[in-house]
Amino acid sequence: MLRFIGGVLVVTATTAAGILYGIELQEYLEKLLYIRHVIYMLKGEMEYSQAPLSEVFARVAARVKEPYRRWLLAMEKQVEGREEDAFLKIWMRAADRYLGELHLKSEHSIQLKELGTYLGQMDCASESGNLKLYLGRLELEIEKVREGMSAKKRIGNCLGVMSGIFLVVLLI
Repeated sequence: MLRFIGGVLVVTATTAAGILYGIELQEYLEKLLYIRHVIYMLKGEMEYSQAPLSEVFARVAARVKEPYRRWLLAMEKQVEGREEDAFLKIWMRAADRYLGELHLKSEHSIQLKELGTYLGQMDCASESGNLKLYLGRLELEIEKVREGMSAKKRIGNCLGVMSGIFLVVLLI
């Protein structure tokens, strides 16, 4: 009886691990979708208000959730008070510091940091065009993640159950 209960617990635990893997994939997709939302808000605010970047960051920060709010507020303060630092340095430091907790894949993190290369030095139309290009690349990345997600979830679930059964057979 004790072996049976232990076997059920092992299979349950490994199945739960497979399900958690699927949940993590879904949460990562939601992070990318929210980044897209924030960038769309930045683009819209730039086009609509024609305000300086520091004001755009402050206005968008009021409408987003953490950690994006802290990131945008820090960008506002640093852009407004910058003396010698280039915008790219400010953007990269703020992205590392405030968005590091999102644990983005390196390719997505690099793309977000590259966006700072094209902002803060041109007119509103150029910045809007650069944001549009970034959003296009982000859409492709989101689509890649979305396509592979259902298969990865199924594989994670199956591997969870199968590894549990394997462990039970091995231990008995």
